[in-house]
Amino acid sequence: MTVIATQSLTKRYPRVTALDRLTMDITPGVTGLVGANGAGKSTLIKILLGLAPATEGTAAVLGLDVSREGAAIRERVGYMPEHDCLPPDVSATEFVVHMARMSGLPATAARERTADTLRHVGLYEERYRAMGGYSTGMKQRVKLAQALVHDPQLVLLDEPTNGLDPVGRDDMLGLIRRVHTDFGISVLVTSHLLGELERTCDHVVVIDGGALLRSSSTADFTQGTASLAVEVTDTDTHPDGTAALREALGKAGLDVHTPGTPGAPGSGHLLLVDVADAATQDTRDVVRDAVADLGIGLVRMEQRRHHIAEVFTETPAQQDGSKQLAAPPPGADDRTPELAAARPQEGNSGDVA
Repeated sequence: MTVIATQSLTKRYPRVTALDRLTMDITPGVTGLVGANGAGKSTLIKILLGLAPATEGTAAVLGLDVSREGAAIRERVGYMPEHDCLPPDVSATEFVVHMARMSGLPATAARERTADTLRHVGLYEERYRAMGGYSTGMKQRVKLAQALVHDPQLVLLDEPTNGLDPVGRDDMLGLIRRVHTDFGISVLVTSHLLGELERTCDHVVVIDGGALLRSSSTADFTQGTASLAVEVTDTDTHPDGTAALREALGKAGLDVHTPGTPGAPGSGHLLLVDVADAATQDTRDVVRDAVADLGIGLVRMEQRRHHIAEVFTETPAQQDGSKQLAAPPPGADDRTPELAAARPQEGNSGDVA
């Protein structure tokens, strides 16, 4: 089953092409749509909701044609916009009930669904307060609640963690995951924070300049590599524990390198040790013994995994068919990279973000 399908979907504005012959299929589950600002993510959502016409190509949502059945799509789909659009002098209950009624629910059902949905997003105790006094995190939860209140088959979430602190992002990502696991609702979530999508999504679609760069399962993006990530701490005996360990492992015949440049995030105390798959355990033993002999602290030792960010550093030959990913760009954090490597789209306006 396919919840979203596009075929050669194109959207042109006078000075820029927002979508360029985009062809993709999205199946049930939690799917991440990733791309830099101006990559075409918001434009795609507008077309999928039947709110903007495509220049060329076709698209279907839940089997409905976006060009002819926009109203039917909006009855079955929930939408959480990126920008703050909540009336400040209205309570969350009033607003979500209104949105439920707009989606066709009778008054009684709308009130019952609103109470249940606000409880699910963690706003039940605050539901009668005017939203003008809400924090950014609370406002994001209201926007999620109004997208869910009419029990849609699919929700489109546009940058749902925008403006949130790390704790708020974690809470929101947990809510998004439960939308699918608890209620069986499929989710399409856009973000430029790649670490969020790695943790939350089953499938990731990458677009760049309005064109499809790659579409595959998160597991394929983050498959293991033939290297160990080793993170250590400094001690009084070895003020630079990383350098001492690198020297010791080099003498043991191992190839060792750092993932970034000196002083860059993710490079200071992290080493990558090249290994042959069959010799992984032997290499782990050598690293462990070297750390013990030096008397430095071992923070973690694990098989390194690819990150979604690395798809933006592929060579043209790799993009044409090879699934091998390049190394992260210098300075990229080995654990939680963001879209720093994405190419910015010159000339794009906010209308085609």
